[in-house]
This record gives sequence, structure tokens and C-alpha cells, in this order.
Amino acid sequence: MNNILRRRLKQVIQHVVLWLVVLLFYTTVFDVGNSLFSSTLYFSLFLMPVTIGTTYISIYKLIPDYLVKKRYLRFSIYAVYTLIISVFAICLSIFFGLAYLSDFQLNTVNTIGRSALFIMTCIYLVVIIVSALKLFNINILQSKNNALLESKFLATKLKLKEQELKYLKMQIHPHFLFNTLNTMYGFALQKAEETPEMILKLSNLLDYLLYQADKPTVNIMEEVNHIEDYISLEQLRFNETLDVNFSREIRTNTTEIAPMLFIPFVENSFKHGTLQNGILKINISILSDSNYIHFKISNSQIKHSENTSGIGLENIKKRLELIYPNQYELNITNNDDRFSVDFKLNIKQALANE
Repeated sequence: MNNILRRRLKQVIQHVVLWLVVLLFYTTVFDVGNSLFSSTLYFSLFLMPVTIGTTYISIYKLIPDYLVKKRYLRFSIYAVYTLIISVFAICLSIFFGLAYLSDFQLNTVNTIGRSALFIMTCIYLVVIIVSALKLFNINILQSKNNALLESKFLATKLKLKEQELKYLKMQIHPHFLFNTLNTMYGFALQKAEETPEMILKLSNLLDYLLYQADKPTVNIMEEVNHIEDYISLEQLRFNETLDVNFSREIRTNTTEIAPMLFIPFVENSFKHGTLQNGILKINISILSDSNYIHFKISNSQIKHSENTSGIGLENIKKRLELIYPNQYELNITNNDDRFSVDFKLNIKQALANE
């Protein structure tokens, strides 16, 4: 309540000061070369009501209700009405002001016709200046409101983006762990000697999932090591029926990328790839420098009769749109005997947009 009173009091003081300045302006201007009346102060006081009334109609009715709301036809009509009425009111103010100052000796009043246009010009100059200040103030307030709304919109969009990313990761993790645990279960049933090694590899994978995947970015070498651990597990599962060629050329070790960026592609190849002549062939290559990352993977398959994209591949498409919009190229080729993914990421552009 106190804040409202202070704001109202501040507005009243500002208006009083404004009209005192206008009164001083009238008194000073009308006093120059004056030969019609003795007291310009009193004459200026006669002009103040019509000046204040016309100004307030402009700044509190015409501008906010019609001009700002782009109701231009009504604004034009009511502006013309205001102009006509104000001209009539100014003429009456001038007449009665001069009549009062000349003790109603009307024989001197007819000489004012030479200065009436100048007086009207001064009055409308005040109206125009105050109206322009009102428009400027409205524009500033609208700019602040727009900036506030944009800030809230961006904050909301960021939260939604974070929630969607978390949701996508939640889909990736169970799918990834399901495949790995399924493989380990089979080895445990066989009491295979490779089971301890699989447990070690799985512990590395879980460490990556629990402590690295929730980070916004990880070093590219961590992602490469994660892929290597995954391939090792799959090699133990497939044994002699798997032929994996994994080539990597990391020219800089400082590159940061989103975690689990490549593993869904790798996982998809193992899950949906099929054996040809008893062998599942998978080729993986990663080339990275300070500007670009080029990731390629392909796997053998029989003539496809169903969608082989998998949950992971669909998730990676959504994640790329969220994390790296307009910064990547993703080409997927699904032939009769080969499924291929060619992915390029502009690291330099991604860093510039952060």
C-alpha cells in the first residue's frame, strides 16, 4: 500500500512540475514583443486549462486506447474531434483572458487575431511534446515487458529441454543395460571363464552411466573408451561370429561432446545387425579435430522387412535437435544388405553458440 501511495505521490509531483514548466514557457514566450496586455502570467493561466485538458485527452485516451492498439481509424476521427473542440476552447480562453486583463474593454480585443495562430502553435507544441514523451515511455515499458516475457519463455524452454533430455536418457539407460545384462546372464549360465571380465567391463559401463552421462559434456576420449568397453562385451557374446573394425583418429584430446552421443548408433548396429555367411560385420570410425567430428558406422543385415531404427537411434535424433540444432549432418542409409550411419558434428560452431 505504501508503495502505491509513493508512486501516486511521485506522479502528482511530476505532473505539477510539468505544468509549472509549461506555465513558465508560456509566460516567457508571450512576453516577447508583447503590446497587447500587461500581465502575460495571468494570460498564460487562462490557457492552462485547455492545454492540460487537450494533453490529457491525448496521452490517456487517444494514444493508449487507439494509437497503441492500432485502431487508426478511430484514432483519426477522435483526434479531429479533439482538435476542433480544443481550437474552439483556445479561442474562448484567449478572448476571456484578454477581456479579463483589459477590464472588459473589448475595443482592444480585436487586435489579438494577429497572435492567435502563434498562441495555438505554442499550445499544440506542448501537447505534441508531452504526447511524444508518453509514446516514448510506452515503448520503453513494452520493450521491458517483451524482454521479460522473452526471458521467461527462454527459461521455460530451457527447463523443458532439460526435462526432455533426462527423459531420453532414461530411455537409453534401461535399453542399454538390458542388452548387457542379457549377455552376462547367458555367460553365467554357461559358467564361462569370460564372466569376470564381463563384470569388469560392465562396472566401467555403469560408472560411465551413473557419473558421466548426467554431465552436460564429456571428453571425447571418455566416449571412445565407453564404446570400446561396449564392443568388448559384445565380442565376448558373439565370439567367432562377430567381425568389428573400430578405427579412431582423435587429433585433439580437449574436445568436449554430449555424453552417450555415439553409443546408441553402436548399440543399434549390434541389436539389429544380422549375420551374413555366419558373421556380423560392423565397421566403426571416428575422426575428430578441433573443428569437426566425423562418426561413421555400418553393419551387415539381410533384406529389411521392418524398421531397424530402434529406441536408441530415435532418441539420438531427438537429442541432436535439442543439443546441436543446425550444427550437424546425419545421413542414414538402409540398403538390402547394409545399414549405415554417417554423422558429422560442427564442434567449432557448437562452441560458438554456447
